[in-house]
Amino acid sequence: MAEDKDKNKDQNIKEKKNTMGLNNNGKPKFNIFWVYGVIAVTLIGLQFMNVSPNPKEIQRGEFINDKYGMLKNNDIEKIIVVNKENAEIFIKKDRIENERYKELFKTSFTSTSKEGPHFIFNIGDIQSFDNMINELKIKYPEGNSLDYSFETRQNYMRDALGWLLPIVIIVAIWIFIFRRMAKSGGAGGGGNIFNVGKSKAQLFDKESNIKIDFKDVAGLEEAKIEVQEIVDFLKTPKKYTDLGGKIPKGVLLVGPPGTGKTLLAKAVAGEANVPFFSMSGSDFVEMFVGVGASRVRDLFKQAKEKAPCIIFIDEIDAIGRARGRNPNWGANDERENTLNQLLTEMDGFGNNVGVIIMGATNRADILDKALMRAGRFDRQIHLELPDINERKDIFGVHLKPLKIDEKLDLEFLSKQTPGFSGADIANVCNEAALIAARKGKKFIERQDFLDAIDRIVGGLERKSKIITKDEKRTIAYHESGHATVSWLLEHAHPLVKVTIIPRGRALGAAWYLPEERQITTR
Repeated sequence: MAEDKDKNKDQNIKEKKNTMGLNNNGKPKFNIFWVYGVIAVTLIGLQFMNVSPNPKEIQRGEFINDKYGMLKNNDIEKIIVVNKENAEIFIKKDRIENERYKELFKTSFTSTSKEGPHFIFNIGDIQSFDNMINELKIKYPEGNSLDYSFETRQNYMRDALGWLLPIVIIVAIWIFIFRRMAKSGGAGGGGNIFNVGKSKAQLFDKESNIKIDFKDVAGLEEAKIEVQEIVDFLKTPKKYTDLGGKIPKGVLLVGPPGTGKTLLAKAVAGEANVPFFSMSGSDFVEMFVGVGASRVRDLFKQAKEKAPCIIFIDEIDAIGRARGRNPNWGANDERENTLNQLLTEMDGFGNNVGVIIMGATNRADILDKALMRAGRFDRQIHLELPDINERKDIFGVHLKPLKIDEKLDLEFLSKQTPGFSGADIANVCNEAALIAARKGKKFIERQDFLDAIDRIVGGLERKSKIITKDEKRTIAYHESGHATVSWLLEHAHPLVKVTIIPRGRALGAAWYLPEERQITTR
């Protein structure tokens, strides 16, 4: 309890530091928005430091027509042509206090600016501007200084922005693209091109609430006993290490599809209450060279940080195939590089790291021998198809959420499904529920399950197929021949059903109930 309180206290301190903008060392964390803030404050300060107002922009025609009376009242002190583009007009300092100009040139500090320029306009063609000035000199001969001078100015701010602004925009766009691609880490494909070396493993931990335990795994009693040792080690590792014992580093679940390999691995994580990394073997494969090995390194790095934990690699034969088979000469075999990295990571673990590796496959015969040796996957657990008693238990698990008829016999259903895996039985239960709902029933009855089994085994019933009477007679003779011969043979399986109703690609069928024998005769 004291350790839990200390952990909670440390977590609260970390959260408090994060809310204060501090890192784990108590130092302020760098944030790019600080840079933006400094730039904004600098620009605002420069704006306030410029107390002189901008010159009032007027049209050339307004100057000729003397809209503001500056020519008629002899107010012009001088004219400067800047960069042969704009003419700046300076008003005499003793005239700027006139009511005509007072409201036009008021600064933010409420004092009227006496510095110029006060007006500005575009001169257009330099020759036409010179002609205009000469005409105005004749029209207003006294008091005005209409002689103009030329001046060349360099606008450093404008020039700097001219080359700096495009760079800033391009950098901002790239940062935006990188962040968007980084956020789509679980998406894969082109959207995750900058995270291709990261592991795609899905993490289930205490926050994920893994609610699967051994009670949810029907059957597989021997397999559950085997993996119970792993659960016990993850809970109390000291009991084994004190005696010098070493827990197996890797456990390989081998069995036909649908027998519950993935479910059993999740149940181990749920029972041990430890983080569970789930990843498919094909997730290591990518179009880029070196990505598979990089993902293996990243996966094991995350696992070490979360130890004790479980790594589960489903369909491990995708990367664990024996090396040297069908070599691809002249090209880099990415799969072999991924396998080599996996072998290195598994063999590099210490005895007390607390990371258990579980793999699942239905093709253990093609796995590399180096992967199966002691110290890696040194324990194999074979999961077989459920027998009649295990099928009964599996039906009991999958029928819990369904509304079934009280008279439904689970033993009868288990006898009707020989050779079915746990996934097949789950499919039967779901299909029976759909059939009952389609018929408008309130409960799922025995016939609904039989129809579901027929549909899964034989396919969809084809009621619309047209068959002539002669064809029906031929099909009936054929199927009755199957039934008659099986009746006469001593070791034939019991006959369950004979039908001439087309299902799937078959025009008829004779179904038998095979006995589950370990030893058969000729």
